[in-house]
Amino acid sequence: MENSPQSKLLSALSHGAIFFSSTVISIGIPIAILLINNDPIVKENAKESLNFHINLFIYGIIFGLLIFIGIGFVLLAGLWVVSIIMPIVAIVNVLNQPHVPYRYPLIFRFV
Repeated sequence: MENSPQSKLLSALSHGAIFFSSTVISIGIPIAILLINNDPIVKENAKESLNFHINLFIYGIIFGLLIFIGIGFVLLAGLWVVSIIMPIVAIVNVLNQPHVPYRYPLIFRFV
């Protein structure tokens, strides 16, 4: 297990990629980190970031469809808040505890 500033940076970058944009770039960064890096902690953080992205996408579709019922706007606003706060919590956690991969609560893990 490596313990280098580069590992901390890559772990934080995989969680913070969501802030770059909501397009392919935000999901491409964790995929690239997952494929390139050999550190198991960095790989776990990249997988968890990918799972978080996938969950946000699925929840966004479901909540978007619920707009027709009337509750979708509130749920989408809540999802937007979660998509900002949770990656910040993950970045702080990864920088303070570099030996422990961060796990997002209440998400499904597909990767």
